[in-house]
Amino acid sequence: MTIVKNITTDQSALLMFKAHVIDPHSVLANNWSISYPLCNWVGVSCGARHRRVRVLNLSNIGLQGTIPPYLGNLSFLVYLNFGQNNLYGHLPNELGQLHRLKSFGLEDNKFSGSFPSWIGMLSKLQILSLRNNSFTGPIPWSFYNISSLKWINLGFNSLSGTLPNDMCNRLPKLQEIYLHSNKLFGQIPSSLSHCIDLRRLWMSDNKFTGRLRENIGNLSKLRDLYTANNHLQGTLAPPSKRICIVFGAKNMLKTRHVSKSNPVHG
Repeated sequence: MTIVKNITTDQSALLMFKAHVIDPHSVLANNWSISYPLCNWVGVSCGARHRRVRVLNLSNIGLQGTIPPYLGNLSFLVYLNFGQNNLYGHLPNELGQLHRLKSFGLEDNKFSGSFPSWIGMLSKLQILSLRNNSFTGPIPWSFYNISSLKWINLGFNSLSGTLPNDMCNRLPKLQEIYLHSNKLFGQIPSSLSHCIDLRRLWMSDNKFTGRLRENIGNLSKLRDLYTANNHLQGTLAPPSKRICIVFGAKNMLKTRHVSKSNPVHG
């Protein structure tokens, strides 16, 4: 009986979502129905044990409208992707109830409002993409408590404020950081050298100032470093492996030595 009740909970949440959004290509209309088993619905995958919804992937199907709060009832959800649609508005606080969520993708939509503080409640999150929306304001400090984060893309928004100096002490597992094309300012965190698995760091087109620490160049896994269109200065240690570095004309950055196998773009 418990399993039936839980499936009904998930089914109800998704049916309310379907009724709340516009589905111009009838992707959901032709499939999301009580006539079909929930776990066979388009974009839905369930766990083998409890048959609860674990994956909801509705990317690039033309959905329009806002996200309703009912999705916060999908308590077993691990993967959520609404990328490349025409969704807009503020994100409901109820999404902060998705405590099992590991991957959260909302890129290429029209979401707006402040960066959601409840994202800091998603303690198991590893991948977050809010790229190319209209989020504003600072990144809340609670966000930096998600020590499991490996990949964040917040590029092409209107985020402002500073980054904490101990960012990589708090988020040591980061592998890729995309913060380009925002309104962030202040200094680049000195703790970046503690993100020892960092592969890509895109900070271009912001308002960062101050000195970029030399030891960033010592990160052995770093492959991309983009800082163009800021106001940075400093000298990086020579990269030990092949790395693409884009400094940009506004910065006063240089490397102490670069071999022919290490391309550096000014």
